[in-house]
Amino acid sequence: MSKTIVPCVDLQDFLSGDSAKRKNFISTLGKAYEEVGFVSVVNHGLTDAEIEKLYTKVTDFFSMQSPTKRQYEIEGLAGQRGYTSFGKESAKQSDVPDLKEFFQFGQTVAEDSALKSRYPENVQVSEVAEFNDTLVETYRKFEQSGAHLLRAIALYLGLEEEYFTPHITEGNSILRCIHYPPITEDPISAIRAEQHEDINLITLLVGASADGLELLNKQDEWVAVNAGPGEIVVNVGDMLQRLTNNKLRSTTHRVVNPPREKWHTHRYSIPFFLHPKAEMKLDCLDSCVSEDRPLAYDPITAGEYLEERLIEIGLLKKA
Repeated sequence: MSKTIVPCVDLQDFLSGDSAKRKNFISTLGKAYEEVGFVSVVNHGLTDAEIEKLYTKVTDFFSMQSPTKRQYEIEGLAGQRGYTSFGKESAKQSDVPDLKEFFQFGQTVAEDSALKSRYPENVQVSEVAEFNDTLVETYRKFEQSGAHLLRAIALYLGLEEEYFTPHITEGNSILRCIHYPPITEDPISAIRAEQHEDINLITLLVGASADGLELLNKQDEWVAVNAGPGEIVVNVGDMLQRLTNNKLRSTTHRVVNPPREKWHTHRYSIPFFLHPKAEMKLDCLDSCVSEDRPLAYDPITAGEYLEERLIEIGLLKKA
């Protein structure tokens, strides 16, 4: 197993007003996304206390009995809100479900918003005190941090700094709380999460409760990704890779099973999938198309692409 190669950046360097620090942040972030597809970020806006509270609430939810959790599994929402029980989702190239269950929390907008009818209501959990309030607070913090990172990405790509802002304001982002239960028997072939790429623009992952995340580097080697204290991991998703005509890399990653002596342990992970509004066009940027990098993708909107991918991973049935 190779050592981790994920660069670390300090978000405060971008926000500090120091032009040299800001320039270096943009360059380091952009090069990392071209070469690795992942960075770790410090000073990202979530405190240690907020992260601890988040994991406590999520652990309390998944500790409930299955019948209680299943009352929060809402048919017809393709897993985009509420609970999804164990064994429902698989990677797009796999017929074997991942070894996980999860709870998803989405965008909330004002009653008078033009997008109000577009987003399903979030599922309210009554058994865990402050569960939904904690998810709202985390969602907003990640939304803000993600917006800052996309401003830096826009500048790296030679775009206007606010290029992404109208697309992600009240966007279709998802906060996913994942539980990988103890492994009780030899898996058929699945690992906790088979190799895959994320669908969205960028993913912000607040430190998982156990090791297991690995990325596939350019040498086709699996590399462990372990965020240090106070760090979150942020990676490029397929929408951003598509928009940049493969200039920025949506790197294949997976969550491997622990050593057999640790099969009895739980693993929790909470990624924030930053999505734009459905109508954002993912047509490749002209500046990212050249003789050396020919056009790789047909035009598509974010909403069309999301639907396509949800069908592939088994959360949405083909019409």
